[in-house]
Amino acid sequence: MKKALLILADGFEEVEAIFPCDLLRRAGAQVDLACVSGPCAKGSHGIEIKGCISIEDAHGPYDLVIIPGGMPGASNIASSWPANKAIVEASAQGAIIASICASPAVVLGPLGLLDGHKATCYPGMGQAYPAFQFSSSRLVEDGKLITASGPGAAEEFGLALVKALFGESAAQKMRRDIQAR
Repeated sequence: MKKALLILADGFEEVEAIFPCDLLRRAGAQVDLACVSGPCAKGSHGIEIKGCISIEDAHGPYDLVIIPGGMPGASNIASSWPANKAIVEASAQGAIIASICASPAVVLGPLGLLDGHKATCYPGMGQAYPAFQFSSSRLVEDGKLITASGPGAAEEFGLALVKALFGESAAQKMRRDIQAR
């Protein structure tokens, strides 16, 4: 079974977390929801996710790590040593790292995980990591790095994650099943 880690922190962008999680679970992946502080995380629009495991209790290996954006969610993940450790270790073990919205610039850039890759982020958030030239594309797939620009790209992002873990035919089936464009 494919295994994914979805890291949540207070202030996360709900659609960027829930949509990919839902698609991956529909496809058959185990998705561990790990919060950086306590047993729940409250999104930037007030939706609470309860019953998460603590980031310290997230045990890999993981095939995929997902870092949603939203502010201050991305900053809260960036300031969490256990979250950063989990991301870097998973990357070193060959996991796909998927990040959306503010998180590519706020989380991945400072961790050095954008080096040698192409990536995108939410328009204007590139200033959080000016050493990198972000693409203006909605979705960028570059090897084991998948990035997307924001909430409006959550569907494409989620389908790209399904494709990365389960292949193109699984992603096309999912696209049909959910009536995606």
